[in-house]
Amino acid sequence: MAGAGAGSRDKRATAARLKTALGGESGAAAAAELRALLERVLAPVAGPGGGEAAGEALEWCRCLLSGGEPWDSFVQAVRAYDPATLCGLVWTANFVAYRCRTCGISPCMSLCAECFHQGEHAGHDYNMFRSQAGGACDCGDSNVMREAGFCKRHRIKSNSNVPCVPKDLLMMSELVLPQFIFSLIQHLREGYNEPALDLPSEKDLHKILQVLEPHVSFLEDLTKMGGAMRSVLTQVLTSQQFYKDLSSGVGENTCAKKSHEKYLIALKGSGLAFPEDKIACGMQEQGAGTSTLSVQGLTGATATSGQGDSSDEEDQDGSQGVGKRKRVKLSSTTKDQSIMDVLKHKCFLEELLFWTIKYEFPQKMVTFLLNMLPDQDYKIAFTKTFVQHYAFIMKTLKKSHESDTMSNRIVHISVQLFSNEELARQVTEECQLLDIMVTVLLYMMESCLIKSELQDEENSLHVVVNCGEALLKNNTYWPLVSDFINILSHQSVAKKFLEDHGLLVTWMNFVSFFQGMNLNKRELNEHVEFESQTYYAAFAAELEACAQPMWGLLSHCKVRETQEYTRNVVRYCLEALQDWFDAINFVDEPAPNQVTFHLPLHRYFAMFLSKAVKCQELDLDTILPDQEMLMKLMIHPLQIQASLSEIHSNMWVRNGLQIKGQAMTYVQSHFCNSMIDPDIYLLQVNCAFHNICMPPFFSSCIFIALFLCFFVSGMTDDEILRAEMVAQLCMNDRTHKNPNPKSGIIPGSLSFESVLSAVADFKAPVFEPGGSMQQGMYTPKAQVWDKEFDPVMVILRTVYRRDVQSAMDRYTAFLKQSGKFPGNPWPPYKKRTPLHPSYRGLTKLLHCKTLHIVLFTLLYKILMDHQNLSEHVLCMVLYLIELGLENSPEQESDEEESAGRQERCHDSWFPGSNLVSNMRHFINYVRVRVPETAPEVKREPPASTSSDGLASSQNSGTAQVFSLVAERRKKFQEIINRNTSEANQVVRPKTSMKWSAPGATPQLTTAILEVKESILSLLIKLHHKLSGKQNSYYPPWLDDVDVLIHPEIPRYSHGDGMTAVERILLKAAVQSRLNKRIIEEICRKVTPPVPPKKISSAEKKTLDKEERRQKARERQQKLLAEFASRQKSFMETAMDVESPDADIAMEVATSEQHISEAIYDCVICGQSGPSTEDRPTGLVVLLQASSVLGQCRNSTEPKRLPTTEEEQIYPWDTCAALHDVRLTTLQRYFKDSSCLQAVSIGWEGGVYVQTCGHTLHIDCHKSYMESLRNDQVLQGFSVDKGEFTCPLCRQFANSVLPCYPGNNMERSVWQSHSNKCMQDLVQEVEDLQEQLGTFPVSISSETNLSKEMESVMKDIKSTTQKKYTDYSKTPGSPDNDFLFMYSVARTNLELELVHRGGNLCSGGASTAGKRSCLNQLFHVLAMHMRLYSIDSAYNPWRKLTQKKLMQPQLVSEELPEVPVLYRDVSSLLLIQILTMPQPLHREHFTCIIKVLFTLLYTQALAALSVKCSVEDRMAWKESGALKKDTSSGEKSWEVLLGHVISELSKGKIYEEGETEELAVVNPDSVECYLQQFCLPFLRITSLLQHHLFGGDLPSCQEDEEFSVLASCLGLLPSFQSAHQFTSASCLDWPMPAFDMISQWCSELASFADRHPDQVKALLIQEPKWDLPRLLQLPENYNTIFQYYHRKTCSVCTKVPKDPAVCLVCGTFVCLKGLCCKQQSYCECVLHSQNCGAGTGIFLLINASVIIIIRGHRFCLWGSVYLDAHGEEDRDLRRGKPLYICKERYKVLEQQWVSHTFDHINKRWGPHYNGL
Repeated sequence: MAGAGAGSRDKRATAARLKTALGGESGAAAAAELRALLERVLAPVAGPGGGEAAGEALEWCRCLLSGGEPWDSFVQAVRAYDPATLCGLVWTANFVAYRCRTCGISPCMSLCAECFHQGEHAGHDYNMFRSQAGGACDCGDSNVMREAGFCKRHRIKSNSNVPCVPKDLLMMSELVLPQFIFSLIQHLREGYNEPALDLPSEKDLHKILQVLEPHVSFLEDLTKMGGAMRSVLTQVLTSQQFYKDLSSGVGENTCAKKSHEKYLIALKGSGLAFPEDKIACGMQEQGAGTSTLSVQGLTGATATSGQGDSSDEEDQDGSQGVGKRKRVKLSSTTKDQSIMDVLKHKCFLEELLFWTIKYEFPQKMVTFLLNMLPDQDYKIAFTKTFVQHYAFIMKTLKKSHESDTMSNRIVHISVQLFSNEELARQVTEECQLLDIMVTVLLYMMESCLIKSELQDEENSLHVVVNCGEALLKNNTYWPLVSDFINILSHQSVAKKFLEDHGLLVTWMNFVSFFQGMNLNKRELNEHVEFESQTYYAAFAAELEACAQPMWGLLSHCKVRETQEYTRNVVRYCLEALQDWFDAINFVDEPAPNQVTFHLPLHRYFAMFLSKAVKCQELDLDTILPDQEMLMKLMIHPLQIQASLSEIHSNMWVRNGLQIKGQAMTYVQSHFCNSMIDPDIYLLQVNCAFHNICMPPFFSSCIFIALFLCFFVSGMTDDEILRAEMVAQLCMNDRTHKNPNPKSGIIPGSLSFESVLSAVADFKAPVFEPGGSMQQGMYTPKAQVWDKEFDPVMVILRTVYRRDVQSAMDRYTAFLKQSGKFPGNPWPPYKKRTPLHPSYRGLTKLLHCKTLHIVLFTLLYKILMDHQNLSEHVLCMVLYLIELGLENSPEQESDEEESAGRQERCHDSWFPGSNLVSNMRHFINYVRVRVPETAPEVKREPPASTSSDGLASSQNSGTAQVFSLVAERRKKFQEIINRNTSEANQVVRPKTSMKWSAPGATPQLTTAILEVKESILSLLIKLHHKLSGKQNSYYPPWLDDVDVLIHPEIPRYSHGDGMTAVERILLKAAVQSRLNKRIIEEICRKVTPPVPPKKISSAEKKTLDKEERRQKARERQQKLLAEFASRQKSFMETAMDVESPDADIAMEVATSEQHISEAIYDCVICGQSGPSTEDRPTGLVVLLQASSVLGQCRNSTEPKRLPTTEEEQIYPWDTCAALHDVRLTTLQRYFKDSSCLQAVSIGWEGGVYVQTCGHTLHIDCHKSYMESLRNDQVLQGFSVDKGEFTCPLCRQFANSVLPCYPGNNMERSVWQSHSNKCMQDLVQEVEDLQEQLGTFPVSISSETNLSKEMESVMKDIKSTTQKKYTDYSKTPGSPDNDFLFMYSVARTNLELELVHRGGNLCSGGASTAGKRSCLNQLFHVLAMHMRLYSIDSAYNPWRKLTQKKLMQPQLVSEELPEVPVLYRDVSSLLLIQILTMPQPLHREHFTCIIKVLFTLLYTQALAALSVKCSVEDRMAWKESGALKKDTSSGEKSWEVLLGHVISELSKGKIYEEGETEELAVVNPDSVECYLQQFCLPFLRITSLLQHHLFGGDLPSCQEDEEFSVLASCLGLLPSFQSAHQFTSASCLDWPMPAFDMISQWCSELASFADRHPDQVKALLIQEPKWDLPRLLQLPENYNTIFQYYHRKTCSVCTKVPKDPAVCLVCGTFVCLKGLCCKQQSYCECVLHSQNCGAGTGIFLLINASVIIIIRGHRFCLWGSVYLDAHGEEDRDLRRGKPLYICKERYKVLEQQWVSHTFDHINKRWGPHYNGL
């Protein structure tokens, strides 16, 4: 025996030897040897060496399988025999896959990205999705998808040409694998310990799984070798022989024995006969020994027969077992005992699956089992095994702690098996899949049943699920339900289900567990203490467990042949309902003050009825139950409708918010067609088939709501879809995903797009400059408003009253705009679609006397100005009259027979029941019962449907309506009467007094009122009342007889109440000649209606009240108008309204040129006054660090975001990088302190100061901050960091910039060029710089102002990070502060320039100028700059304006100063100006500019000379020398250039290698180069002048920008015409030019002697920068997504869970990743500090959303990628293709460049460095 630890060579040899032996004649011996070897190698090793042993064992297996060949070549060999027709790639959760609806046959079809991109799906309806539970690729499986969608790889039918597998190739596998798999099972058995007391120690399970990881991975690798290896594996896994031989547990091996015992213990609990429940049932005597008992221990008799019909199940109520039993008919058990039994395993596959379940579906095992699916035999065997274990899966799932993960894994498997119709059918037939599923579901729910308290609390026998249980709260049931829904989607399976009576009975039992769950009881005394949130679980459960299977079944009942199925369902449904009524003891009256929204049995009944009528042509009479049952059915849905109104009228307010939540969920779009629609339909059917008159208890409005829903019954699917859409669109414009036709209309139905385009116009997203993001919206077309807007549908579909209002407002706006109707229109109620013949009975409702009495009474009361009757009631009343006229019976003489109905009671009111004739019936007197106290009976408002917005209608109104109707009544109507009206506490007639409402009823007396009106006369008077004129109604047919023939006149279709009345009267006249005559009569003798004789003081009060109300209303209007005008004037002064006169109030001290002292308004205390040293005023400013300038580049082509490995972004060419390099180079060669004055910093991390323009006293601000600090409201900002919002305009700010007191006289003197000569001015400037002490605010005497200036300076410094302020070699040197301060000024000027588009061509004081605070900022900086004295020897001014005496070079150790030609001129400008005493004189300013311009010009010439070629250089030198002596020599660039060249030639400057050359050097290009070189300086200077001295900037063309700016700055003495203009003419030398130039050049020459290599590089500065841009993004989002979502992070080399990419520099980062965290900062936050000095813009790859990080806050900005309908797809939930929206990206870039993220985006939150 070779030792187990043999080296790999020995293993190979052994393997090869065995393989040959097996092939030879001594095969049997070799097989025995092999078996022994394997047993030894694979024996489970306990102890620490387990890991190595496993590795060793796998090594052996590899060698043996390949028979000594190298493993890789063996894999290749096997792969060659792979008949790959299926892809079958298995993925786990969060994998990105695709689904194409065009190609899919099953809705669950999915493709891996590779197959999807290889297939041809252009133009298909596909989407990308992130897998929730995992899945597998279906490419190549023609059961699931159409072949056209297969990818190139799986299209080839390859069975034919794959050769047969040679026998010896896989011979070893067939011998090794059974033992390998058995050893795996041994391990699993070993590792399992029966959990003590229900706590499976998860740690142990995980340990075992970790040890086994390599084994399972090995198997997984085998499955990937293709079909040949899979078939071997299938053979091994499914062979019963192998299993018998190996696992019987017999044998000398004790270890195996022990594991077999463990296995038997584990098996014990696997049946559905729960041992623990037997004990609870107290029946264990009979059922002790037999584990095959079908359900929780049957009675002895059934146990023996084994064929029990039903089982008694204990209802465990709390701890005490209640004696009553609920009978659960588990018919399925009678057929198949085995569902209940303990499992018996016959092959490896079964036991493997068993352990997989026991270990709660480890991911690896699941993947292995699924990877085998492409093998057909395996697929069938596995599916059967899975079904066999289904009950066990459910048990494990219920106990599991990680039920979510486990659910996902279960569905991952089952969706692969059950989506295939062929397979599902086979398993249904052979393994009773349906029985198993239904039984398992039933069992699952049985564990959480409680007694129902509906109706009869004490004696109820009904049990319902308890929604508070984890099982429902956590949706633990969803895997099982989703499997069930999945198999019901197959027609063959659904038919089996619908034919099987036993199954239907069981299913109805299951559904009845949900009937009446989550019962609400109205709290009448105090507010409920604990608001339970279980209602959502209840709604979800009903939708998922009851409604979705129902929709699944309904989808197969579409044709006439399926009538039988409907009959079955209806039959068993009614049986279940009858059982339910019995169980809850329901006779005829619902219990008051309780409601449940869950009546799934009613809804099954209703939906199948509706299908029967619509699609199957069944006669309703044949399937409807008897009258009594119908009445019972109606009660509970009716109770829900009544409760809805009560809830909306706040009668349930003490139950807390959750009850409103339930009412909303009930009508909400996802639920409504499984909830409210069936309920209302059921009520309609009831009305249609009842021969009862309309029961008067209907608060008229409820009745109407039912009525209006005719549409449920008479419309086709497309019409319903259209109506739903119109209703949604009328409320608000919708995005494409939202005109959300409800879930039950088959989602994704093809008609969706066509209907949408028929009713709506697409409105592309527009962008306001404010930057609010809009999505593409659909808005209703005009003809929809005109013809299809249906207020009833809107009312039915809304949760909020405001949506109805919104629809009406939009309708009104449409009418005004299209000129159809100017006033306030009434809702345009629609004609209903014609009814289906089965529902004809519904119209009887319109023709019943009771309704007519109600209508009459309401009309009368409205005319009498009765309070509480709103216009809405009137609209409804008129609408009903109109409907009655439209649906009138043909002949008018049907009174006789109709009187035969049960309506003999109200003869005294109306003669018949036809509305047409009743309209003209004149009523003289009425006998009414009114309370003695007063005519107004104050009661709680009655139930009225919320939807009709009539919640406020008639408190007492209805009371009297009901009393008017009070006559004799049939017993049955009394029953109904009391049921809903219990809530209304309405006074009832004597007969029903015993049920009178809980409140005490006042004594009633009968009064007789004189009325003398008919409905027609009331209508005509109503017309007068509405129009406000007497005799306003004139019958139109008197003028034009045609009206009667064509009554459909367009002018009547939109309008207000008067139009409605006219329309009704016209219809009445058309319907009957009598009516016509009576209308004419009434019009002749019209008089105002006579109020009834008995007017009580109370009614007078009412009239007074009405007047008082009117007055109050007028007062309110007046106030509102006044308020609005104030608001408007505030807006104009405070905001940037685009009107020129609005700017006046805004102007801060920038350009007030007339007053000697600036006046400021404090926005906190409201006082105005100047800023003084004692009480300074300040500007509200926001300081932020910015690196935007550093992102400028010198090419106009923007960088692209890399989307392939080749592309990369390097930050070398950015402005910041180049400035950095320059500074370091200078510091290497020159003296530090002088380097720090030769450049500006702040390209990265510079401080930008912006203001909203409002000012406040600094002491007011301090108290404001105090109040914010004490305010506990959660703000989006941190007060401790000094952040606040401007008290006036709420703009975000974090500091206050003191305004420098002083007179403005100086600025208004717009001096002409002074006549002092240049030399004098130069001297003056120098003297002024010397007198530092004369700063007006002397530092010794600290004033409030100087303190504030210091504190704001601290703020400015702390705004940016230390690394951006410290550039000096000696830390903390004053030079650093000096550099930082003038760089702040530079940063702000440069940024303003960027905001103006990079040049000043547009001129004017643009908004950037108006809101600018540069003036104040300069004072603060100047004060601090002047604290640093510049040693006069080093003062750059001297070097610029005086010849220095040539001192002999001291041979000193220290580095020389920076040569003047290397200094940055703009920086020098700022240093000069900030060190001058303020206020600065204009002439001195001009003088400084002139001097600096000479230096700048010389720099330009020097740079040019370095750039041109040697020949050119010589030529210029010559020509310059010739003209040198001419008078204008100092103002000619040729002369100067020649001089520069000759001076520089003295050093070694030109000797070094060639630099890039200018292309052509002709005079024009030189002039152009010089101007471009000088322009940036001129722009900065002009801006500075604009801020310091006021005055507008001139606008100009781009090509003349140089000359215009030069003359504006006073460099050009007199403006010359452009064509002869040269830049040199602006020069004004303070000293002889050639001397100065020679002096400056000599510094360079001496430097060149020491470091010749650096001279040129430092001379050539890059003056031209393009504006800062974000990276350019690709057109299609998929490009980004595919590249980045699998990309590994360069820091932690993992694939991030939330990858993000920076849009400024393209860096790839892990969002929230702990892997890349450094010192408690996550990577995004860190990057935002390094890349943007605290501002970061990141695109989240997996969500397509952009997030902004600003300092310590962040916000979601939105997405710049929209789908074809202009909508965002956050989190890629819909997965539709997304395209870049250029406008949005511009807006983002604009906000970044202008630093306005803080102002425009509102929803900021702290990120705690965790992003």
